[in-house]
Amino acid sequence: MSRLRRLLDRAQPLFTKGGPYERFNALFEVIDTFFYTPADVTGNAPHVRDGINVKRVMAWVVIAALPCVLMALWNTGYQANTIMAGLGMESASGWRGVVIDGLGIGYDPQSVWASAWHGLLYFLPIYLVTLLVGGLWEVIFAAVRNHEINEDFLVTSMLFTLTLPPSIPLWQVALGISFGVVIAKEVFGGTGKNFLNPALAGRAFIFFAFPAQMSGDNVWTVVDGYSGATPLALAAVGGLEAVVNAGITWSQSFFGQLQGSLGETSTLACLLGAAFLLYSQVASWRIMAGVLAGMIATSLLFNLIGSQTNSMFSLPWHWHLVLGGFAFGMVFMATDPVTAAMTDAGRWIYGLLIGALTIAIRVANPAYPEGIMLAILFANIFAPLIDYFVGRANIKRRMRRNA
Repeated sequence: MSRLRRLLDRAQPLFTKGGPYERFNALFEVIDTFFYTPADVTGNAPHVRDGINVKRVMAWVVIAALPCVLMALWNTGYQANTIMAGLGMESASGWRGVVIDGLGIGYDPQSVWASAWHGLLYFLPIYLVTLLVGGLWEVIFAAVRNHEINEDFLVTSMLFTLTLPPSIPLWQVALGISFGVVIAKEVFGGTGKNFLNPALAGRAFIFFAFPAQMSGDNVWTVVDGYSGATPLALAAVGGLEAVVNAGITWSQSFFGQLQGSLGETSTLACLLGAAFLLYSQVASWRIMAGVLAGMIATSLLFNLIGSQTNSMFSLPWHWHLVLGGFAFGMVFMATDPVTAAMTDAGRWIYGLLIGALTIAIRVANPAYPEGIMLAILFANIFAPLIDYFVGRANIKRRMRRNA
C-alpha cells in the first residue's frame, strides 16, 4: 500500500462511514499517485506491469505546459499595457479595469507583476469556460456510459486555451471545446479511441466557423481600437523584410515577446516543455525530430526554388521555427500518443509529414499563413495508415529473412 493510504487507514476510525474519508479518498489518491509510484500492479499476463498510468502521464504534460502558461499570462498583459501606454490610455475597459484599478496594480508594461495580472484576467475566463463546458460534456458521457472521468481532459482544456487569441468571445470558446470533446473524441468512444486531437479539432472548428474572430490583425492584442499584425502575417505579406522593418528580431520571436495566441508565442517556453516531456519519456523524440527535420528540409527546398511573387519562399527555416505556433504544435500537439503513429518508423514518417505540410501550407497558401494546426490534423488522419504500411513492411522483411 502507498504511504498516504497507510496513514489514512490508521486514521480511518476517526471518520464515519460515508463521511469525509470516503468523499476525499479520490482526491488523496490523485495526490498520492502524483508523487509516488502506485504499489498496486497486475500479477498475471497479458497486462503491462508499469508504475506509470494515465493520471501520471497527464500530470507530466500539465507540468510541461506550465512555462507556456506563465508566458501567456505575462505576454498578454505586456502587449496590452505597452499599447495602452502608447495610446495614452489610463485604464482598461470593462470589469478588468475595475479589478486592476481596485487592487492598485497599474498598467506599467515594465512591471512583470502588472503585466501578469492583466494577462491573467484574460486567460482565466477562457480557461474556466473551457473547463466548465468541456467538463460538463465529459461528465455527461461518463454517466451515460458508466465510465470513469479521465484526467486527459485537463490536458485538452489547457492546450486548447493556449491556442486561442486573447480577444476571443467566450461563447466561441464554449462552442469550440464542445466540438472538440463531443465530435472529435466522445462520438468515437472517448479516451484512447479518438483519431483526431480534440484540442486542435476544436480550434479548427472555431477558425473555420468564425474566421473574423480568429484571424486578421485586431484579435491578438486585447486593447479596444488597436490593430496589429502578427509576425507570421507580416511575413506572409512582405517576407522577412516586412518582419524586420516592423522592428521584430529573431531573439524577440524566440523568447515570445510578440502578438499571437495565448501560449504559442514563446519558442523558449515550448522547448522547456519539450525537455521535460523527453526527460520523463512521455513524448516521442522521433516525432519532434521528424517535425523539425521535415520543416527544415521543406524550407530549404522552397528557398532553393525561389519566387518573384511570393516572398514566403525565401523565409529561412530558423524563422519558421519561431513564428506562429510551430514550436507549440511540434511539442504538445504532434506528440499526442493517441492520435500519433505508434511504430518507431511510423513516428518518423508522421513527424516528417507534419513538418513538410506545415511549410507547404505556409508558403503555397497565402490565405492561411499558419499551417501547423491543419498539418497535424491531416497527419492524424493518416497515422493509422502509416502504422499499417510500416507493419506490413516489417512482416515482408521477416518473411524474406526466414525464407
